[in-house]
Amino acid sequence: MKAVTWHGKRDIRVDTVPDPKIERPTDVIVRITTTGICGSDLHLYETLGPFMGEGDILGHEPMGIVEEVGNGVTEIRPGQRVVIPFNISCGTCFMCGQGLHSQCETTQVREQGMGAALFGYTKLYGQVPGGQAEYLRVPFGNTLPIAVPDGPPDERFVYLSDVLPTAWQAVEYAGIPADGSVVVLGLGPIGDMSVRIARHRGAGQVIGVDLVSERLARARAHGAEPLDLREHQDDLAEVVRGMTGGRGPDAVIDAVGMEAHGSPSVEIAQQVTSALPKSVAATLMQRAGVDRLNALYSAIDIVRRGGTISVVGVYGGMADPLPMMTIFDKQLQVRMGQANVKRWVGDILPLLTDDDPLSTEGFATHTLPLSTAPQACEMFQKKKDGAVKILLQP
Repeated sequence: MKAVTWHGKRDIRVDTVPDPKIERPTDVIVRITTTGICGSDLHLYETLGPFMGEGDILGHEPMGIVEEVGNGVTEIRPGQRVVIPFNISCGTCFMCGQGLHSQCETTQVREQGMGAALFGYTKLYGQVPGGQAEYLRVPFGNTLPIAVPDGPPDERFVYLSDVLPTAWQAVEYAGIPADGSVVVLGLGPIGDMSVRIARHRGAGQVIGVDLVSERLARARAHGAEPLDLREHQDDLAEVVRGMTGGRGPDAVIDAVGMEAHGSPSVEIAQQVTSALPKSVAATLMQRAGVDRLNALYSAIDIVRRGGTISVVGVYGGMADPLPMMTIFDKQLQVRMGQANVKRWVGDILPLLTDDDPLSTEGFATHTLPLSTAPQACEMFQKKKDGAVKILLQP
């Protein structure tokens, strides 16, 4: 089969690799019909090379048709249409029972000290072959795949793999009061969808911050008040407070996290680590970190006293200090973590089979053949041609 594989920094290719096979009785083989490129994939493209292996299959936002099932699978049948969550959870352990599927005790990558394994995402998360491919082996066939109805196009459902539950959890964790206010920092796919979900769930004021004009325009079209960071680099907090009665918003969602570009110090760190032997670079990145914490610092500054910060952007490394005195003095709540995909499916799926209030159809800016993945990833990384969300189709 054809699959998108990693070969080095900014070097991904579409290779011919062996087809996946049933390995355990509860495995399922899915023929992929649509798969997404995620902002987290850019971390693999630029930053997290020390944790990758040459030939690793990328991708963690797939959906498709069940082709084959193991003899222990009773809940899914061949021919059924399914979405595959990005985190690999058994659905039956203690953590899954708590709705913390991203901490699944069955698939925790204990040798790395990490939570549940992820499809297509580094040695830190199990190095499991991903879904930017023609076929995907999916474990836990009775509990992991999300069955979706035939009829509506893939774009209505494919975001159940990551974008929708991640943004839903971001808004849930933000704890926005009824008719309250929230600032969304970063209007990439997750921030954009967080704006839509916050408005859908009753936020009275949503302010979206970014420095890409196309992203600001998309947020405005879905009820956000856009703020161009290029115009407010030095006075963002002051401007936001002015828009929120002088107090600041009830909540801030940090949908930026670890940037793969845009910060000179981060770019230097990336260049240094990429020149080191993998074992040394991996340790440096884990302990010294290559984070860009500007967004998190801004969230702490912007949010009102007693407010909530919801961190959905991915961070890595441990070197950067947090302003603990400010967090304590402002009596802030901070919530974060990988999305627990299966936890939120029951809330989200009815919206996708109804009248699509979140406008998932049309959310993607580009739908391209799988064979164009290298060019598509570069386009997304450099924000060319208005790229906000790219889907690939084998």
